[in-house]
Amino acid sequence: MVQRNGRTGKQPSLAYQYRVHKNRLKEDTHKEIHRARLLLHPFIQLDNYYSLEASIWEKDRPFIERIDAYLKKNMLPSTPAPEPERSFELVADEKWITEKQGKELLVRIGLWDKLLILPVDDPLMFAVNPYGLTNAVHKHLIVENKTTYQALLQVLPDVPFATLIFGGGYRVTKSIELLSMQLPLRDAAHEFYYFGDIDKEGISIWHLFNERVLALFGSPAKPALPFYRACLSRDFTYGKENQRDNERAVQAFMSHFTAEEQVKISDCLRAGGYFPQEILPTHELCTIWRHTAWIT
Repeated sequence: MVQRNGRTGKQPSLAYQYRVHKNRLKEDTHKEIHRARLLLHPFIQLDNYYSLEASIWEKDRPFIERIDAYLKKNMLPSTPAPEPERSFELVADEKWITEKQGKELLVRIGLWDKLLILPVDDPLMFAVNPYGLTNAVHKHLIVENKTTYQALLQVLPDVPFATLIFGGGYRVTKSIELLSMQLPLRDAAHEFYYFGDIDKEGISIWHLFNERVLALFGSPAKPALPFYRACLSRDFTYGKENQRDNERAVQAFMSHFTAEEQVKISDCLRAGGYFPQEILPTHELCTIWRHTAWIT
């Protein structure tokens, strides 16, 4: 009972307020964790469980026992392995680390950095133009949406580009790291062009992608201006009022356009509008890609 709040005058007399001694409720769990520490492999750290709910310990314990058996049999691995492979080795479930909070458990017991686990990235999705691979500089066009990718795919053999890459939103900002592995060209120079929606998010994707390829390849991702200018020749539509501002990205993007074009982009974004890639029909997309010199 909380002494200062007193008791009722009725019989049996009850306190007006009680305090729960949470540590006493956890005593049995703490004793169990202490016994486990004495039996488990010394690399498994259980200190975090003393401050967590008992239910988390109960949920994690079967997996910890499997990891303990793995360590006692194999010790720590000496070579890296992809997440699904290591996940299966540890608990016989290839999706445990990535989809079932396995990483959180491994971090909790201090083993995540010791198990040499390699993240598995989404592959870079692209089509190759074998004629474009003969050029000294390999040009790549990245488009944000599937519809545009599908439309341009039919004229890929007719343009001086090595690849047409499907961006898929922010996904490409990570998967572009795999380009050199998926398209192993010796001493290759690369030139990147990007075409996405003209809205705050589309511009942010371009900006992040541009920073990524600059770091990886030393080459910027230029906005594919002929496509963007064709979009700007239309009227924008509404529907992106709730997108977050990224002023740095917008300013970097607009620096590639004329003063008049910058005003139109600013007016569009300020009004919560956007120019989707799909505003350009297939025949126009193909004509632009075919008949642009793409020399800068």
